[in-house]
Amino acid sequence: MIPVPALALRGLAKRFGDTVAVAGISLDVPAGSFYGIVGPNGAGKTTMLSMATGLLRPDAGSASVCGVDVWAQPLEAKRTMGVLPDGMGVFDRLTGAQLVTYAGLLRGMDRATVARRTVDLLAVLDLAGAADTLVVDYSAGMTKKVTLAAALIHAPRLLVLDEPFEAVDPVSSSHIRQILAEYVRTGGTVIVSSHVMDLVERMCDHVAVVAAGRVLAAGTVDDVRAGRTLEERFVELVGSPHRSEGLSWLHTS
Repeated sequence: MIPVPALALRGLAKRFGDTVAVAGISLDVPAGSFYGIVGPNGAGKTTMLSMATGLLRPDAGSASVCGVDVWAQPLEAKRTMGVLPDGMGVFDRLTGAQLVTYAGLLRGMDRATVARRTVDLLAVLDLAGAADTLVVDYSAGMTKKVTLAAALIHAPRLLVLDEPFEAVDPVSSSHIRQILAEYVRTGGTVIVSSHVMDLVERMCDHVAVVAAGRVLAAGTVDDVRAGRTLEERFVELVGSPHRSEGLSWLHTS
């Protein structure tokens, strides 16, 4: 029997005016994997993940989470996933504890369970001392961690994180990676988009390279990098439009 993917995309497409953001992407994310999505700016990663998680309606195609169609059965599908979108605002006039509590209650969880899990999550994420501090006063790393707690409060089977390490200090980044690795080890699935190839190469077991709204390569990290570093393989697949000629005035000698 073929295992049901944690996330299955089929012909997912989206355009904004004359710009094609996602051009019919099909992709399977195996359950229990730590899956990296890499690509240059404007590649369509955020648009793809927004459609995959029910935040943006596609023009064509479908997305299913653990076998449940995201757009045909949105409530059932969203119960199984936690999402940390890139650049989406948070209710930063709530305290950290209030924000995580609100996320749990919004999921329909009972107050006692929400209270217990909020304490647990803030402790594990080193935010217990800032539980009663307004999120607006959090650092970038603290904000990422409290929004991760909000995404984890209902114990999802799939966690989708768009640029979770952007503007995060190395200590917080290392701590978040440890938590995600433990989550995968105990049966969860993580999808993470990132610009940092070395980080994805060390952290993930699967990867997809996305550019111009298409998947250029996908599979295990070892298969995709084909004996090279992931960064070398990425540049080979995507190409480099930049050139260094013409800056002779910048040379100091």
